[in-house]
Amino acid sequence: MKKHLSHPIFKIIAEQSADLNAQAFVVGGYVRDILLKRESKDIDVVVTGSGIELATNVAAQLGSHIPVSYFKNFGTAMIKYDDLEIEFVGARKESYRSDSRKPIVESGSLEDDQKRRDFTINAMAIHLTESNFGELVDPFNGVQDLHDRLIRTPLDPEITFSDDPLRMMRAIRFASQLHFTIHPQALLAIKKNKDRIKIVSMERITDELNKIISSTKPSVGFNLLFDTGLLEIIFPQFCLLHGVEYVNGKGHKDNFHHTLQVLDNVCRASDDLWLRWAAILHDIAKPATKRYEPGHGWTFHGHEDKGARMVKHIFRQLKLPMNEKMKFVEKLVQLHLRPIVLAQEVVTDSAVRRLLFDAGNDVDALMVLCHADVTTKNEYKIKKYKENFEVVAEKLKEVEEKDRIRNWQPPITGEYVMQVFGLPPGRAVGEIKNAIREAILDGKISNNFDEAYQLMLTKGKELGLEPKNKIANGGELKNE
Repeated sequence: MKKHLSHPIFKIIAEQSADLNAQAFVVGGYVRDILLKRESKDIDVVVTGSGIELATNVAAQLGSHIPVSYFKNFGTAMIKYDDLEIEFVGARKESYRSDSRKPIVESGSLEDDQKRRDFTINAMAIHLTESNFGELVDPFNGVQDLHDRLIRTPLDPEITFSDDPLRMMRAIRFASQLHFTIHPQALLAIKKNKDRIKIVSMERITDELNKIISSTKPSVGFNLLFDTGLLEIIFPQFCLLHGVEYVNGKGHKDNFHHTLQVLDNVCRASDDLWLRWAAILHDIAKPATKRYEPGHGWTFHGHEDKGARMVKHIFRQLKLPMNEKMKFVEKLVQLHLRPIVLAQEVVTDSAVRRLLFDAGNDVDALMVLCHADVTTKNEYKIKKYKENFEVVAEKLKEVEEKDRIRNWQPPITGEYVMQVFGLPPGRAVGEIKNAIREAILDGKISNNFDEAYQLMLTKGKELGLEPKNKIANGGELKNE
């Protein structure tokens, strides 16, 4: 393993730990990623002594410009050097209370420290002590588990997951990220201890959930969350999508597995976390809007509108950001049927203008979601959808270039209408504004000031209004 420790920082750590008469080791994810041939910039160092003292001495050797971040409550310290983040901690052993995942910590040996690790693949260590520099310490056969692509706990999984229930989410996250299998005993222990997840803060749970969603095939993680019963506890609305109901021999598709397929499809096209969340929530209201109509079959009328209204509540429940990210997901859930409808019908300029107006800069993300939403196995339908989507994409480009509708605002504002007619804010102003906007979107007038101004006067006359001011150069107003 010595060849993987060529960075000068490792030699400095070795020298400083020797000066302190202590042993130091690289542990955890950095060791795992070396063996997986994955680049890692986060280095965890365990020392049989004070991690803070070792970090202070190492920083002094690196120069006065290297600051040390101290976390005395946890007995840890961190140094940022080059593009590396190095965290130092004293070797420790832990015990837990049943009502908390925060351990009672006391000093221990390297063996104690490795026993407290979550999984065998994260419990390996590399000696940084000069006499044993580069030697791998692997008491739980983590190397073999990496080879076997297996998630296994160093100790009894019942104890591991009961002590720190967030490890159940981490097990599923690693299985999803690394395409590993969770050991049967560990999987059974997650099912038995699933209710323990309730003592973990939603912020920590959602952090792991987002890492699952960010993996290359998140359906792996979601299926494990569902099968273990964790999903029902942390995200019950999603579980309602599962299953097929039949009436008179007619069933709808399983919207749980459909949604996961859409999610995986989106992941092949984009690494945007919030577009992935839009995929997760695009059909979230189908259980609430599901109806069986005799002679027609199953319907989900209005699921896009109700789903968009559900987004805010779900984001708040999961402690996701209540900002423009939430509004982006809300918008895509609201609009996700629109391009699909366009792809099934004759594409008019008016319909495309309205889509561009409503979607704005998010129209490209919306098109990715709609492509992903086609999960039929029928080759003819797939071919037809692709051809029709190409027509829609070309039409979007053509109309955008011609009419400049994306993020467009009508050339006449409500304030301008009020100035022309000497009106206070009110219904008449809104009617005139809407008439101008609709006329431009329908292609009845061009997207320019002069035609909009003339329509404003016409609509004002219909409402019994007379201009109090008239147009001057550049659309400025002057008194009559």
